Amino acid sequence: MGKSTDGRPGVVAGLVRSAFLVNSVYAESGRVLGLTPQQGQLLCVLMGQPYGMTELGTVLGLAKSSLTGLVDRTAQRGLVRREPDPEDRRAIRVALTPEGTATAERFYAETCRRVQALPSGLSDPERSRLAELLGRMVLDNQVPAVFLELDESRPEHGRHLGSHRELPS
Repeated sequence: MGKSTDGRPGVVAGLVRSAFLVNSVYAESGRVLGLTPQQGQLLCVLMGQPYGMTELGTVLGLAKSSLTGLVDRTAQRGLVRREPDPEDRRAIRVALTPEGTATAERFYAETCRRVQALPSGLSDPERSRLAELLGRMVLDNQVPAVFLELDESRPEHGRHLGSHRELPS
């Protein structure tokens, strides 16, 4: 688990440093569009479907007060709206507005472009193995679908597949 003999970080340091790397991509992608990284994450989550506030808090890992502030600030920009939940009239859902959908797609495309460049030094088989291992780790840990799957077979690389799955109970 520690540092390898060739000077590269071990699993723990590698994963933590990778998280910082991806967070910096979110920050840079957001900066291009005038979004905070948290607003970018919110928009990406909502690309798949509207969410109730409780579900959204669970997916994003935010306390109710932090989530309310994030949704309020993003709604003030005209990117999300609160709407009644068709299943429960007492509850509300958060959904993208048309402007929010367009901004989410631009943020998503910019983030995908930047993240795809991160493992550019890996061969195709190494990239496939990395995807396999990361995918298994994400599924084993039941990480909610906070970012839709990129369809890498499409030339424009800005298209995604609706791969949201239900939250664990």
